[in-house]
Amino acid sequence: MLVCAAVATNKQARADAARFICQNKRARHNYSIGRCLEAGLVLRGTEVKSCREGGAQINEAYVQVINGEAFLVGSHIAEYRQGNRYNHVPDRTRKLLLHDNEIAKLEVDTRQRGHVAIPLALYFKDGRVKLEVGVGTGKKHEDRRQDLKEREVKRDMDRARRRTR
Repeated sequence: MLVCAAVATNKQARADAARFICQNKRARHNYSIGRCLEAGLVLRGTEVKSCREGGAQINEAYVQVINGEAFLVGSHIAEYRQGNRYNHVPDRTRKLLLHDNEIAKLEVDTRQRGHVAIPLALYFKDGRVKLEVGVGTGKKHEDRRQDLKEREVKRDMDRARRRTR
């Protein structure tokens, strides 16, 4: 019985380690994120296979609400290498799968001045591709400097704490 539990945890650990496809690391640096949503994506088969190979980018993408539907605009999923003539278009606009009330909240939030919906991460969850969307405002240059100072102070405190042990 213990052997089966160990095998299951190893499989789970491998699944968790390989679940992130890509992240938008600059998003949290340039924007202060207020709340996050998890959305599904409408993808073609070759897009999913390309995501499994790590061929996706969301660095310059954003989320837009059009006619009561949410779309991911500006993302790039590379063509699948073994795809044939039915391969997908790499830079197409992709529909997001959200509940109506989530779309309504997202639309209200993005209509406010200075607020934007940004994709934060693209990952697999239970075999399906999910997108983490954050709603936030752009940081000013001074705010970014303040974040850097706080991070540096925290790093110095951790170093000092390690030296005293």
